[in-house]
Amino acid sequence: MLDANDFENSKLHQTAGNVEPVIIPESKHSIRTHDLDQEALKVLYRLRDAGFVGYLVGGGVRDLYLGKRPKDFDISTNARPGQIRKIFRNSRTIGRRFRLVQVYFRGGKIIEVSTLRSQSEYDIKNADTVLPSNNTFGTLAEDAFRRDLTINSLFYEIENHTIIDYVGGVKDLDQGIVRIVGEPGRRLTRDPVRMMRAIRHAARIDFKIHSQTWQAIVENCEKLNLCPPSRIRDELLKDLRGGSSEAWARLALECGVFHTFFPFYRELLSSSENDGSRALLLSLFGVVDKIWERAEKKGLRMEIPDHFLLTLLILPWAMERFKLMQPRKKGQAFHHLSKEIKSVMDALFADSFNLKRMDKESMVMLLVNLSTFAQHHRKKNWPKWLRQKSYFHDCFRFCSLLEEAQGRHAVDEQLFSAKNSNKNNSFIPGKSKESSGRSKGRRGSSPAFTNRKRGIFGLRNR
Repeated sequence: MLDANDFENSKLHQTAGNVEPVIIPESKHSIRTHDLDQEALKVLYRLRDAGFVGYLVGGGVRDLYLGKRPKDFDISTNARPGQIRKIFRNSRTIGRRFRLVQVYFRGGKIIEVSTLRSQSEYDIKNADTVLPSNNTFGTLAEDAFRRDLTINSLFYEIENHTIIDYVGGVKDLDQGIVRIVGEPGRRLTRDPVRMMRAIRHAARIDFKIHSQTWQAIVENCEKLNLCPPSRIRDELLKDLRGGSSEAWARLALECGVFHTFFPFYRELLSSSENDGSRALLLSLFGVVDKIWERAEKKGLRMEIPDHFLLTLLILPWAMERFKLMQPRKKGQAFHHLSKEIKSVMDALFADSFNLKRMDKESMVMLLVNLSTFAQHHRKKNWPKWLRQKSYFHDCFRFCSLLEEAQGRHAVDEQLFSAKNSNKNNSFIPGKSKESSGRSKGRRGSSPAFTNRKRGIFGLRNR
């Protein structure tokens, strides 16, 4: 047996060939079979009955160990993707870099099953080479050493109800530590996105990042620019969802990852005169976290659009750069401001994250109308011409976030619940059936250009 205290040894990081795991018996942990999702148990039992071995892995084991309810129950097995598909007819294969099998159940439930992966990245001679695509299978130990974080590298098996730990993940869970598996600098070079995951998990479960991992993040954060923009965008949106975005922002600012993504913030946030911008940024995401928390207590399913979260990221900078809170511009000045915001966003932000045109247009719309909505929000006065605008719904909700962040009015979380996400709901002030922005008149059942004397389209009745 490997002593769990010895996992910092560099040799342990380099190879999984001769490493014995620490086995944590049922008497030493709190995970019980009834804690597992019923569909996940069905998958594990069917793999066992087919002659294979399956394990609950990753975040599911981590959360159960910490006494939390996992959002996902992922499974790894020694069965190959084709064999998994034969066992589960209600499944499909996905993935390019590594093939996964998604098993479908009633109610839209999905359990992801992966084949144990090899530690092939360690065979690359050049230590500075970014990890290439591959589809190689391996052992349980190799799969553990291939994972990003020690706390996500644990396996739970249902035969003896034990946790299998190759990398000291249980000790890190007990001590509240987020640590990269292996030598941090090398692992982050191979896949820089790992530093985003380390920060995300530290923020979500309020753990500290291990000193060696933290130093490696600080030294290598610029390498995130080597990753595909769409991958960074998707990971970033994960960081901002789930109720820990303020903690994420604090960590990202402290280690330099935030400025890697948004270099245009450096001058603004480095000046003591602009401490308000940093405070506003953190407050905005604090509001988002509170909305998630309040909604969860009420059992509401939340829908905060991607373009909302991305606009919040740049809002303090945009407010300073474009003087957004000045009185509303009209006519040519309004269109000029819209074009300026879009142009600057394309140059400094949008292209770096491979944003869709619709998202960019939505972000510009939120920013350019902010002063108008802030003015009416404080007066609680919503004129009919404004309520009739197609952008009223989104701009009202976005302005509501800013109002709470600035210490004014608390946001009602129902504004962002899935059932109130449509643009015509009556929850928005003034959006009732009587004042929905549509006049009844000619838009009723009568044809256009009619009157009783002259008939349809001006033709005489006979």
